[in-house]
Amino acid sequence: MRDTADVHGYESNSYGDGFAEVYDDWYADVTDVVATVDRMVTVAGAGGAVLELGVGTGRLAVPMVEAGLKVTGIDSSNAMLAQLAVRDPSSSVTLIAGDMIVDLPDGPFDAALVAYNTLFNLLEDGAQQRCFDAVAARLSPGGAFVVEAFVPDGRESGGSDVSVRSMAVDRVVLSVSQHSPDTQQASGQFVEFTEAGGVRLRPWMVRWATPAQLDAMAAAAGLSVESRWSTMDGEPFTDESAQHITVYRRSGSRSGT
Repeated sequence: MRDTADVHGYESNSYGDGFAEVYDDWYADVTDVVATVDRMVTVAGAGGAVLELGVGTGRLAVPMVEAGLKVTGIDSSNAMLAQLAVRDPSSSVTLIAGDMIVDLPDGPFDAALVAYNTLFNLLEDGAQQRCFDAVAARLSPGGAFVVEAFVPDGRESGGSDVSVRSMAVDRVVLSVSQHSPDTQQASGQFVEFTEAGGVRLRPWMVRWATPAQLDAMAAAAGLSVESRWSTMDGEPFTDESAQHITVYRRSGSRSGT
């Protein structure tokens, strides 16, 4: 039986293909880019090799390259990668079109990054654990996996919700969502109506995990928690934090340290 939070026909590239053309506009402020780049330089080391999972439009990858890091990005959406190519005409980011478990390059990498809930796009049973395993296998000794994700507050209720995301003189965007706490899943559609007469659907679906569940996945992959903050620029993580940035570290020392 399909779960109540399931979007029929949803595939790994559905989110990217649906949001590629609006992603940079809609989510321009979702991440502190400067703080993220600074964090990755600190974690990977100056000039380090970084693997970004779900690289998308390159909103983080290109600034990381500009900061001196060597970045390889992977994404299952060709539409997202096409937007990245426009942003990065010199191809400074090494791109891979593929799955962020089975298609990861060999490495080794000094650090890996999965930003803004992208890990939760892995929906199948065990997929998030397999991602941790795959990343850990590609980190150099002492390498780190940086995970940015929201914190479930434990009070999520099931059912559906409809709200207005945005409204302008020529368009309205509604948010329609369903939530299934028992399976830790949520899904939805942004439904865009325009004066020109068009309707555009932009689907999304996530399977969330708590920090404790992610810590267990990391431990099973041979990684340990090095640090955890509520923001990329180092605000302390507390019981009230709505998100976390966790650095999981592989044992060993980086070359030259």
